Amino acid sequence: MARRCGVSVATVSRVFNMPEVVSQQTRQLVLDMAAEIGYLPNESARTLATKKSNMVGLVWDTDHRRPGWRHPFLQDILVALKSALSAHGLHLLMLAPDQNAGPDSRQRFLRAVHRHNVDGVVIIDNGSRDPAVLALADAEVPCVALDLRFTGPTCTYITSDNAGGGRQAAQHLIELGHRHIATITGPMPTWPAVQRLDGFRSALVSSGITLADDDVVAGDWYLDSGYTAMKQLISRAPRATAVFAAGDEMAVGALRAAHEAGLRVPDDIAIIGFDDIEVAALVPPGLTTIAQDKTGIGTAAAEAIMTMLQGTAAQPEPTILPTDLIVRGST
Repeated sequence: MARRCGVSVATVSRVFNMPEVVSQQTRQLVLDMAAEIGYLPNESARTLATKKSNMVGLVWDTDHRRPGWRHPFLQDILVALKSALSAHGLHLLMLAPDQNAGPDSRQRFLRAVHRHNVDGVVIIDNGSRDPAVLALADAEVPCVALDLRFTGPTCTYITSDNAGGGRQAAQHLIELGHRHIATITGPMPTWPAVQRLDGFRSALVSSGITLADDDVVAGDWYLDSGYTAMKQLISRAPRATAVFAAGDEMAVGALRAAHEAGLRVPDDIAIIGFDDIEVAALVPPGLTTIAQDKTGIGTAAAEAIMTMLQGTAAQPEPTILPTDLIVRGST
């Protein structure tokens, strides 16, 4: 490239790594020649030289028994995260857990981080408190966790106001006149599930309403668990007049169970979800839900990583994004 363009090797390198220090004329000459001969910089060599890969690792430990990749809420966050990183020349690299890692599992993500020389890590955990994931908190690499309280010298986290959203759901049902209210929780003791239940319960208590043990059934964020939990709640007497499902997929499963039981929603039983995934507006009669800012979560995670990589500010404080009540036909 340098010989064909009549410039030094260092100049060609600067065109691809520090273009702002090269004149427009020289830069265009090199780029045109690169296009002509199909030249692309060697990313592995560039990483070795600069100690930066422009790669952000994604640790998505959803548990191999769960189809985490298909959950629409997480997909929406990923799209926003990827878009925000791409706008700054960063790329995502999936760091999948090794289910057969054995006794040294604590080191498996650390080895992957160092092997691929990623500049930072975004963590989406299933709440299992996997020691391999927790080991990243002590690693000297910027880490941003989503819906997981993650602390360490170079760590922060992004989450929604889950407790506030739980309160919003309860207050909406109370304002509609419901007094016997049940809930389908997320998997305990994941942080979002605990926070949503705590907020929901606190709003009921403030209104003098008791949440009975039989009116609390745990789900796992997915449709089938909502369906099964709703069948349990419907079978109990006296039946609750309203149900808060702590995730929209579970709420959709609850809607299906109610329809199969011949119940009219919301006349016989009201149902409210959490997330505002796309299908919430499409299922009949339209799912009332507590909306999370999915784009905001993904963008905030990218911005936190970039802030730490630039080293121009103190470690970012945790970000808690507000939720919104979206009223549709199910309540």
